Amino acid sequence: MKLNLPNQLTVLRMLLVPVFMIVLLLPIPGIWSPVIACAIFILTSLTDMLDGMIARRCNMITDFGKFLDPLADKFLIFGAMLAILCKYDDIRPVFVWVAAIVILRELAVTSLRLVANQKTGVVVAASWLGKIKTVTQMLAVIVILLEDALFPESIAAINLASYIMMALMVLFTVWSGLNYMKAMWKYLDPEK
Repeated sequence: MKLNLPNQLTVLRMLLVPVFMIVLLLPIPGIWSPVIACAIFILTSLTDMLDGMIARRCNMITDFGKFLDPLADKFLIFGAMLAILCKYDDIRPVFVWVAAIVILRELAVTSLRLVANQKTGVVVAASWLGKIKTVTQMLAVIVILLEDALFPESIAAINLASYIMMALMVLFTVWSGLNYMKAMWKYLDPEK
């Protein structure tokens, strides 16, 4: 199967996930490891926006892309969360619960998508709330990676920005998950 440009960008995003993780977890002294990893993460995240824009503008939307794009987002976020859990001891006690909520939500929604596809043959694209959730998750990762480098020592010392972004990430993750499950319930059971 030959992939169109948007789908190639999605595959590239998936391939960049281990590169990001390796760079973040390398024992480079100072702020270079998180800064370089963050640059890779931002570049990788931008492919998400770019593949969608190209697909819509050039009428290259495919069922394969509708399925693969959210999956690539999940790989990126899961990889980032695992690397953050390994690297940042100070936020780990809270972040482990944030990561669990995000991962469970993503697995539940992906499972529902597969059931809907098998039952109806339709691939359900991400909703606007799901896109906000993805952006919030990506921004949270960026803030966590850069908080020590960008924020004054008084804020970075207590991880204030990271905790605020974690709270926003959980809020949009849960909200979009419940919204998606509600929509899918109606979609899978048209009598209700």
